Amino acid sequence: QENRLRKISRALGCTDVICCVFLLLAIVGYVAVGIIAWTHGDPRKVIYPTDSRGEFCGQKGTKNANKPYLFYFNIVKCASPLVLLEFQCPTPQICVEKCPNRYLTYLNARNSRDFEYYKQFCVPGFQNNKGVAEVLRDGDCPAVLIPSKPLARRCFPAIHAHKGVLMVGNETTYEDGHGSRKNITELVEGAKKANGVLEARQLAMRIFEDYTVSWYWIVIGLVIAMVMSLLFIILLRFLAGIMVWVMIVMVILVLGYGIFHCYMEYSRLRGEAGSDVSLVDLGFQTDLRVYLHLRQTWMAFMIILSILEVIIVLLLIFLRKRILIAIALIKEASRAVGYVMCSMLYPLVTFFLLCLCIAYWASWGGARTHFLSTSNEAVYKIFDDVACPLTGKTCNPETFPSANESRLCPNARCQFAFYGGESGYHRALLGLQIFNAFMFFWLANFVLALGQVTLAGAFASYYWALRKPDDLPAFPLFSAFGRALRYHTGSLAFGALILAIVQIIRVILEYLDQRLKAAENKFAKFLMTCLKCCFWCLEKFIKFLNRNAYIMIAIYGTNFCTSARNAFFLLMRNIIRVAVLDKVTDFLFLLGKLLIVGSVGILAFFFFTHRIRIVQDTAPPLNYYWVPILTVIIGSYLIAHGFFSVYGMCVDTLFLCFCEDLERNDGSQERPYFMSPELRDILLKGSAEEGKREEVEE
Repeated sequence: QENRLRKISRALGCTDVICCVFLLLAIVGYVAVGIIAWTHGDPRKVIYPTDSRGEFCGQKGTKNANKPYLFYFNIVKCASPLVLLEFQCPTPQICVEKCPNRYLTYLNARNSRDFEYYKQFCVPGFQNNKGVAEVLRDGDCPAVLIPSKPLARRCFPAIHAHKGVLMVGNETTYEDGHGSRKNITELVEGAKKANGVLEARQLAMRIFEDYTVSWYWIVIGLVIAMVMSLLFIILLRFLAGIMVWVMIVMVILVLGYGIFHCYMEYSRLRGEAGSDVSLVDLGFQTDLRVYLHLRQTWMAFMIILSILEVIIVLLLIFLRKRILIAIALIKEASRAVGYVMCSMLYPLVTFFLLCLCIAYWASWGGARTHFLSTSNEAVYKIFDDVACPLTGKTCNPETFPSANESRLCPNARCQFAFYGGESGYHRALLGLQIFNAFMFFWLANFVLALGQVTLAGAFASYYWALRKPDDLPAFPLFSAFGRALRYHTGSLAFGALILAIVQIIRVILEYLDQRLKAAENKFAKFLMTCLKCCFWCLEKFIKFLNRNAYIMIAIYGTNFCTSARNAFFLLMRNIIRVAVLDKVTDFLFLLGKLLIVGSVGILAFFFFTHRIRIVQDTAPPLNYYWVPILTVIIGSYLIAHGFFSVYGMCVDTLFLCFCEDLERNDGSQERPYFMSPELRDILLKGSAEEGKREEVEE
């Protein structure tokens, strides 16, 4: 059988060579983009804040080395929409040694002993040789100083709440330096816009702290998930029928316990102060422990688990006969896996290759994104507090005071806006970043495709062996891996390319959807929702078609388009069997994943919330205990999916081979079936029953 597969591949030769060449060229371009980013990029633009002249605050070896903080002259203007358009507040900004710690206006400080303190917050080189109106007009000094605190190297008003009233220092209002008083809430709006990204950074730092103290226990949880998955697969090899029913019962019991626990928590919170607050009124909170003190949270959990329990029970009732057929297919898959035991370790190879893709994208790609976004020249634009037709135009700060623009708009100023440029390189930045994301999708899909073809080739060798296991090759998995790389790299690249194009389109649609959220155009929102839904469905269909096309490539060695066409029409000719067997086995494997994830997730929840008395003092203190719990749950699912994916690929390969075997052979001595007698009896019997049922319904 191994010689037959090798001869087929040699006879057909390498498939989709053009796509293989395109993949190699794209990888070369991927490396070239990284080199360009490192050459043109400047990491200082990510690390250090910049003042209105584009100079870095706190960088060693510069005149601002002792001035690490960025001070905003009028932070209220940060509430302007220009912040979102230009990523820069339309107010003068300078680097300072420390943030102001007192309330002081320029008018009051000018003729007092506080003026020396005030001057450090004026532009560098300020000379007190102008009138008050000229100084404020030219933006040489801020009109008012407000007590501030540094946050991420930026000075923000030290706003606090006293008995529900917002205050700065001991005041609820402040003088704006122009003779009028304003409410503190205006400062809050400005600080919110300037502080939006910084709050996300604080959240990220707290999450990082939780990882540093809990990573050891997270690893233990993932090891437990791996041991459970491996044990389950081993038992499935020898006790397939019993293990499937045990799995079904255990899933029902785990969901039942979840419903019971939610009800007990719901009852316990009855009468407690604040437990009847609704989720809508509470809003989003980064500390998820707050939600666990609400009765509505546990009611929502209980309803969700109850619906899931009812759906699973109803499916089991209606699919009870088909489950018996699916168990027979799983038994045959267990025999195939038993003869190709090294296939259980192949998910580690796929995981390693995916880690390489992610690591390259995170180190080169992630750094590339930062460097590409900072690999620009400083761009200065005209800002004005009043209406000016030149607002937003680029300018030169050196020549602006004597330029025509300053005469047309006397109150305007030339201020640093962002890092950018007008060269061809700068215009191509967005395209390069899209290319970066596209290459990540393409390479990741290629790695997954390689794994699918390798496993399909190994299990196809088992199926098409007439005398099992005597006709099996010595190393079916390694042979299939070698054939895939030697003959079918182009076909794998072709399938991965199609999927990557759809995925990058979905990413672009998500980006556009986020940009259109503030729009009031209902038709645009409806159209965007329809497009997102269509491309989601298209991605699922392409993944299904690719998977079966890879199986046909492993069997016959044909190119991608031919394999996809043959696989699609073969499945359409056996659509009843697809519904009866293939999807039922997928459902059973999903239950297995849910069992492992649910068990490990419940254990992680009780451990990290200090509810296991034996190890109550062992669990680390956390800012957000949902961080390690979600990590363990997601990691457990990926681990379980990795092990069950081998069985899933085995079942899909055997099923497609079975359909092909039925069409090409008739069971005679001249054309004997390659399927095992056990598989033939149960599948042909099930197919006959389905056919009779269809005739009765007609």
